[in-house]
Amino acid sequence: MLLSQNLRYLRKERNLTQQELADRLGLKRGIIGAYEEGRAEPRILTLQHMAVFFEVSLDSLLFVDLSTGKPPNDFSGSLLRILPVIIDSDTGVEKATLVPVKATAGYLQGYGDMEYVEALPSFAMPFPELPKDRTYRLFQIGGDSMLPIPSGAYVVGEYVSDWNAIRFGERYVLLTKSEGIVFKRVYALPSGEGYELVSENQAYKPYRIGKEEILEVWKIRGMISFDLDAIGSAQVSDFRRISDALVRIEKRLST
Repeated sequence: MLLSQNLRYLRKERNLTQQELADRLGLKRGIIGAYEEGRAEPRILTLQHMAVFFEVSLDSLLFVDLSTGKPPNDFSGSLLRILPVIIDSDTGVEKATLVPVKATAGYLQGYGDMEYVEALPSFAMPFPELPKDRTYRLFQIGGDSMLPIPSGAYVVGEYVSDWNAIRFGERYVLLTKSEGIVFKRVYALPSGEGYELVSENQAYKPYRIGKEEILEVWKIRGMISFDLDAIGSAQVSDFRRISDALVRIEKRLST
């Protein structure tokens, strides 16, 4: 979708500020900024008002580059869709959405539905380590494939709109068509056709997916867990594995 760049282009073509356009459409200035940066998705009624105001068709507003009159030729993820986000009605500040394990199946169906996203828990991010001008979503993970991060922990994801920005070997949550929500280390394939997904737990074999499988990408910025015993156990287990490896190396060197 091209709404974000088209909205910015049409606004500037009419010499309107974000505040002036917000006033014309009956919206807050902050939400116009979120639309132009691709961090929020308008309701269909708002899209219709925009199309009427700018005297363009709804299809053109969404799918045609109005600065050139041509449709896009891109598969970086940045033009595929607009992410629904929650904006605080009082402050105009974007809130983070939480996706618990029990909602993961529903998220695969409702990830692009503003009403579904609004029904999920949302809150302002209080952490100073996270820049305020980003879009965040918390995903609760299940299983032991990413130990020492324990099952039930919440990982904090920052939205990645352009998949060319995926960094080699870092942790991401991916929303995929066939696998649903997956939390892995991601490695871009040299062919450029897809990615290899690798678990921290070596008991799980890596596997590959094509770009066409991906619906959303979230770079993991942190973790929140309330199972302190699980974290401690994982750290002890890691220490024991390292200690055992050092003992084996010592024995080999002494023989």
